Amino acid sequence: MDPMLLILFVGGGLALLLLLVGIIITATSERTLVEERLGRYVESETVASRQRGERTTPVGDWLNVRLERSSWGGGIARELARADLKLKAGEYLAVMVILGFGVGFVIWYISGQSIPFGVLGFLGGMLIPRFYVKRMQTQRLQRFNDQLADMLNLMVNGLRAGFSTMQAMEAVSKELPPPISDEFRRVVQEMQIGLPMEKALDNLFRRIPSDDLDLVIAAINVQREVGGNLAEILDTISHTIRERVRIKGEIRVLTTQVMYSGRFLALMPLMILAALFLMNRSYMMQFFNPETRLVGIPMLILGGLMIIAGYFVMNKIATIDV
Repeated sequence: MDPMLLILFVGGGLALLLLLVGIIITATSERTLVEERLGRYVESETVASRQRGERTTPVGDWLNVRLERSSWGGGIARELARADLKLKAGEYLAVMVILGFGVGFVIWYISGQSIPFGVLGFLGGMLIPRFYVKRMQTQRLQRFNDQLADMLNLMVNGLRAGFSTMQAMEAVSKELPPPISDEFRRVVQEMQIGLPMEKALDNLFRRIPSDDLDLVIAAINVQREVGGNLAEILDTISHTIRERVRIKGEIRVLTTQVMYSGRFLALMPLMILAALFLMNRSYMMQFFNPETRLVGIPMLILGGLMIIAGYFVMNKIATIDV
């Protein structure tokens, strides 16, 4: 049997197995993301799960427990939480493997069963979920920052009306739209089961790494330690955040052209390479012929490094801290 076909069959079987595990975990688990993250603070989680009639699978539990206990699996879980994706580490890994083999097989078939191109396609397919998660994180963080000023105004009004800090946060979780309402609902639920406010706010900042949120959390923690008028402090911070959001919006409008130009210039060589490969494959294979590959492969590597460097430089130019 062809070694490449053997690799594809083995990889496909592994991908199907991981997909089956992910489907079983998703179909049999009824816990929400909040209940899952708060479960470690509840003493009788197993008893409560049985009372809810939940079913578990040994393979799915084993895979997710092993991933969550490792530093790599913990990092994956944290990234998924920041993107607000209802996936576990094992399911995310299954998606990466499936996309990797799928894209790798397509590239391998189009390229005339070229193993190097198939490997590159596999690696590219493995990176697609990561890019999607990063994009979801960026969009969610942007929406959260845009809602932060309104959240502070609501808290200020509640504090001036006689609410406690926890009651003001609970009002935020009920009155404002997602994602800020979802995050503060988690904060309130963590405090209701006995977690200190400082720890609950630290967990919030770990899920939402926002500089503006860090300023708000620092103000609340300082006020709880030394006292003072929290409503006035938050009112001042709200004005500052509104101005920062306005300036960031203006900067975003001015730098959008540079960002999209960088993306287009980074993708254009790849599109030209793909077009030439499809139209004149023998010409592009000159990079890999035994007589010329000592020069052709380094040229491709150098070109790729220059494209990556140019993309990051243009992004750095368009990134302005406020």
